Amino acid sequence: MDQNVGAMDKRVRTAVGAVAGAASIATLAGAAPLPALAAPILGVVAIAMLATAATGTCGLYALIGVDTCPADAGRSR
Repeated sequence: MDQNVGAMDKRVRTAVGAVAGAASIATLAGAAPLPALAAPILGVVAIAMLATAATGTCGLYALIGVDTCPADAGRSR
């Protein structure tokens, strides 16, 4: 699968993944006033965001034809 996640997109995904992961852990620890069902949902969101940031590919982007990588990045596609 070709990379379709650009540098700024990766930064945003990393930040969102970190916040979602921290909120999931805080919910599990009882420190966040969220329902118990929020912890696994936030955990899955965190894993998805961090995985797509790390690999540079997003399956949803591929399905809808979005590519946030710059065209002149000098990489083979």
